[in-house]
Amino acid sequence: MATPSKAARAERTSAAPAAITSRDNRWLKEFRLALRGGLPTESGFVGVEGVRLVEEALRSGCPIAAVLFSESGERHHERLAPLIDRPEIAIPILRTTDRLFEGVADTEHPQGVAALVKPRAASFDDLLRVSEGVCSPLLVVLAGVQDPGNVGTILRTASAFGATGAVTAASGQSGTASPFSPKALRASAGAALHLPILAGMSLPILLAQLRVANVRTLASCVHESADVEKPMLAPWEVDWCEPVALLVGNEGAGLPEDVERSADARIRIPMSSGVESLNAAAAAAVLFYEAARQRSRPRQDGAL
Repeated sequence: MATPSKAARAERTSAAPAAITSRDNRWLKEFRLALRGGLPTESGFVGVEGVRLVEEALRSGCPIAAVLFSESGERHHERLAPLIDRPEIAIPILRTTDRLFEGVADTEHPQGVAALVKPRAASFDDLLRVSEGVCSPLLVVLAGVQDPGNVGTILRTASAFGATGAVTAASGQSGTASPFSPKALRASAGAALHLPILAGMSLPILLAQLRVANVRTLASCVHESADVEKPMLAPWEVDWCEPVALLVGNEGAGLPEDVERSADARIRIPMSSGVESLNAAAAAAVLFYEAARQRSRPRQDGAL
């Protein structure tokens, strides 16, 4: 006699809709736009691909429009079953052929499972909210970071080391890659779906709001500065337990001079002579590690 779980799976399988066999199907067009095209759908859904990212999307609590399996991707259904086979959420489960799935996928060797997810909307106030036991807001501002891989890696690192929110903004002539593009989502390992993010905000407006909210802004600098009124700080010279927003600039040019000047302080990682600078994502990891080190221990008479 079949166990209840096996019987339930068999019932769902027998009731499952027929596989999609036309590339002109409405659902496949939306998946193709979101994954291969890297654009949100008309309803604001973005594409995630691969069993781990789909799992993260389902765990994030963000709205899910549909989950798509290919023939070979059905092997992942059992792993995702606890998240998608619940009657109270009623997520449409779609199936298609391996060939058609490859036509909508963004990766070279797709795992055969994808989902359409709507990133959670965030406000400026959401970025400043902290959970119990967290000393203060810790934000990362990506200003002109153009590589989606760097954007995703910085968000993953920031989230891992306790950041409470993130903002993406244009900087001068350099826009910041969308944190919700397929490549950025893969690089963030799904962190972009959990971390409150304000995408595409005006940098001058953001800096003004941070100033009003008494959040200290730190400009991460690529080169030494001759500004004696605002000298460079080493990572350990910053009090990361106060409200802080770290500004990360373009991979090559860094932050514009006016943004550096308007920040409350400049910060640079001391390095061996002969090394010009670190990759933007690597530099952010070093800085956020120091932030996490300070924020994880009790304050002692104001000492760092």
